[in-house]
Amino acid sequence: MAGPTTAQRGEAERADTPARPPHIGPEGQRLTGRMRLVLAALGLVVIAGATVWVLYGSSWLRLERVTTTGTDVLTRSQVEAAAAAPVGSPLVSVDTDVIADRLRQKLPRIDSVDVVRSWPHGLSLKVTERKAVLLVEKGGKFVEVDAKGVRFATVDEAPSRVPLLELAPDRSASLRRFGADRLVREAVGVAGDLPGGISAETRAVRVTSYDSVVLELTRGRTVMWGSSEEGPVKARVLAALMKASPKAGHFDVSAPTAPASSRS
Repeated sequence: MAGPTTAQRGEAERADTPARPPHIGPEGQRLTGRMRLVLAALGLVVIAGATVWVLYGSSWLRLERVTTTGTDVLTRSQVEAAAAAPVGSPLVSVDTDVIADRLRQKLPRIDSVDVVRSWPHGLSLKVTERKAVLLVEKGGKFVEVDAKGVRFATVDEAPSRVPLLELAPDRSASLRRFGADRLVREAVGVAGDLPGGISAETRAVRVTSYDSVVLELTRGRTVMWGSSEEGPVKARVLAALMKASPKAGHFDVSAPTAPASSRS
């Protein structure tokens, strides 16, 4: 039997060879690349537009509630009223720095505040109040002073366990050199260095000169503190001295390396 002819063999070979895709020249490749870039750009625009709408245009991420923590003397309603947060606005548009500045300006009792977005609908106000370490009597009222020397509030009644400043400077070179304001700062520094337990037992901080600060404690006890220098060291020495001599009526830590105590 005769084999396939040359023409038949050529047709069989062409049938076995896979079809090649049509050839795309350099111009076609550039057009295809451009189309891909256009489609990618359109996709990004759509995503960006949807994101902006969700954040600003939709009702999904709007401020609905404000919560406050950390208050002691202040009330939550006072803080939230002073914050004046724009309830109903897009949460992303709330300026947290502006709210924090507003709170510190309207409520000087606030030492610091963190304003934090709480997605999807909340705003959190984390307040730290100033703590009075000294009271200054003025016109029958009491000015609260913190450890930084900031006079932040005036109250009708003296808070408990906060010592009263007794400023009675003598007519010395110390007063002429430092002035009354500097002596007040010295008293504030001393009061701020006192441990909690001793501060609670301190009725008054009496200042007569830069290097003559005296603490008046409960039960008629007194402490010669001296100047405000080496305050933390003096505080530790005084705590140890009071523990070692619980019945003493007078303590002297003006020279912390040579402290003393006595019954009178």
